[in-house]
Amino acid sequence: MIQDIAPHFLNNHFEPGKEPSPDSPVVCFNGKDVLLRYDEKAAQNASLEPEERPVNFALAESHTPVGDLHFLPTYGEIPEDTNVRFLFTYDGVDVYRAKLSVLERAHNEPGIDYGDALVVVNKAMNRKVMEGFLFDSIRDIRQRVILEKNQVFLLMTALQLNNWYVDNKYCGRCGTVTVHSPRERALVCPECHRTIYPRILPAVIVAVTQYNKQEDKHKILLTKYSPKTGHAFPYYALVAGFTEIGETLEECVQREVMEETGLKVKNIRYYKSQPWGVVDDLLMGFYCEADSDELDDKGDPVIHLDENELRTGVWLTPNEMTLQPDAYSLTNEMMLLFKSENIHSPEELPLPLERKDIEALEREFYK
Repeated sequence: MIQDIAPHFLNNHFEPGKEPSPDSPVVCFNGKDVLLRYDEKAAQNASLEPEERPVNFALAESHTPVGDLHFLPTYGEIPEDTNVRFLFTYDGVDVYRAKLSVLERAHNEPGIDYGDALVVVNKAMNRKVMEGFLFDSIRDIRQRVILEKNQVFLLMTALQLNNWYVDNKYCGRCGTVTVHSPRERALVCPECHRTIYPRILPAVIVAVTQYNKQEDKHKILLTKYSPKTGHAFPYYALVAGFTEIGETLEECVQREVMEETGLKVKNIRYYKSQPWGVVDDLLMGFYCEADSDELDDKGDPVIHLDENELRTGVWLTPNEMTLQPDAYSLTNEMMLLFKSENIHSPEELPLPLERKDIEALEREFYK
């Protein structure tokens, strides 16, 4: 999964007041786009539409003293006096965030005071202020395999913190501009003294399984998002959803499966968790069994699809199912375990598999 980056290590311990050195890597976001180092050839590819880019197009070959983080600008490369803040350490290297403003018309409206924000690029006009750097979306970085998994995890974690800073510039209670706590990773309102911590949203991933007696086969429920949800993800996934107020994780599993597929479930067993920084989630995976007497002519439990949430809901055997294009998500790992027939039902949990066993499966199925 995305967080399994050993031998690399991301330490999220916050140290207030840390100051960067000229070689310190700095993460600069514009929405969900991040500033990356490119050479001229790679920059030409980066300016193409995502579907037109060659797979694995090269980043700039020039390396800074921070080695594995050479794809990020350093503090010495960004304009002087740029406001930066310590995020975390990665392999012992301090990583910072730049306070950044990237405005579509920044170069067309001279004389506007952007304060201490760093205006890096007018993306709409493809004009660069920092030579050798371009913005790329995290979605494109993932889909086009531009960076290694450990580097993408760093960016996803940085994005979660960046979004938290941006979304809490003002106090939600009284509207006063917030300030940084001198003691911990928190924003504080100087007027009403409200303390704001990074947001983490609990959500469940649910693998619903069943044994089809008529066909003598184990099957899993796979879904695809409806276009109505705004998700552009075209691959098979599992039932998923956020926990509601006053709800246990197990109750969330039951409710989400019922709402999206009309199925009751039983024998709910926890599998594993995963941070998913792009949307502030902490995902918790569960396996469970369908509990329905309403069967179709194949002997499968009848699915009553919520078409506002899903466009597809099907029962598939291990041989029939296809995995997602990368091994980043908890969803895909749960699907992989079923496809590889390491699990057929929740009763087989916990599995006698170590991380190295999962990685061996990933190599086998992602040759």
